[in-house]
Amino acid sequence: MEELLENFDKFCFDKNLFGIRDKVLDNSRIDINDALNIMATNDINSLGQLAAYKKNQLHGRKVYFVVNRHINPTNVCAISCKFCAFGKPKGSKDAYEMSMDKILSLVNDELKEIHIVGGLHPDWEFEKYLNIVREVSKAAPKSHIKAFTAVEIDWFSQISGKPVSEVVSSLMDAGVDALPGGGAEIFAPEVRKKICSPKTTGDSWLEVHREAHKLGMPSNATILYGHLESDHDVVDHLNKLRSLQDDTNGFFAFIPVLFQPFNTSLKNVKPFPFSYDLKVHSLARLFLDNFPYIKAYWITLGEKAAQVALHYGISDADGTIVSEKIIHDAGAKSEIGHTRDFFVKMIKDAGYIPVERDALYNELKIYE
Repeated sequence: MEELLENFDKFCFDKNLFGIRDKVLDNSRIDINDALNIMATNDINSLGQLAAYKKNQLHGRKVYFVVNRHINPTNVCAISCKFCAFGKPKGSKDAYEMSMDKILSLVNDELKEIHIVGGLHPDWEFEKYLNIVREVSKAAPKSHIKAFTAVEIDWFSQISGKPVSEVVSSLMDAGVDALPGGGAEIFAPEVRKKICSPKTTGDSWLEVHREAHKLGMPSNATILYGHLESDHDVVDHLNKLRSLQDDTNGFFAFIPVLFQPFNTSLKNVKPFPFSYDLKVHSLARLFLDNFPYIKAYWITLGEKAAQVALHYGISDADGTIVSEKIIHDAGAKSEIGHTRDFFVKMIKDAGYIPVERDALYNELKIYE
């Protein structure tokens, strides 16, 4: 692995990265000032070397993917967020509610992970969501169910009158194996007010995951970036996640999600350069030293950019998804889904070893 950094002194032109390099080699934790220097650097190639070194320390040449499917039972939502093009008010011509038969028609035993999230329906009771999980679990008993964001769980707590811990326990009894990690958006309160003011607060998001981890429910974590946030907001977001992981060790993966503005109320937000994507992903790998995996979410990045990101600390290429809706409603240009063969080729072509996993990161097949 050392060969990744053997020419670092010769080619790195950002002096602020040298101290970070020393900490990476010493396996020491980088601090907030280091993280801000990473976000400020223009030396993307040297930063990529550092992130790739850290990734290789953890996983060698392996890059993971999963055969999964996204199911969004309804887009009817009781709140409206400026960054979102998916949620619709009740009665809207674009609103939908899936029947149980429709939901079950989307699952099969080939799927290793079934990802269920949707709108906060004003009329659905908590029991309806639990029943969806129960029926999906019966229909695909070999699949892991990764279901509901912290925002949804907070909503379930409100509509049921049950504490979050009891809601999570009920979800586990119904068949949920892990939380997907969405809804974090950005924790910075002032920015959060501008992009999703009606949504669960950042502190509440963290508390839901803390409660889930206490009960033995693992989860992922996300950030929505590329909108109105500052470098400091990104670093603050990651720092809060790292602190929670220090306490609970319940997170599997961190997933940077690039904002898609096209069909949203924030459609005039100026797009960030691709170098910013690479900084966020590299920073995630270097700063979140207690997170096992960092994902390249190809749905928002696009397939080619996600493949490039594999060289910037990424150890997970996400999954087949089959038919993604939430991000595509906002105008994402990527395909709505891919095959197992696509991921094997994508990862191999980037020079890495594809590893098919399940939702809990058990290795199912290594494609040497």
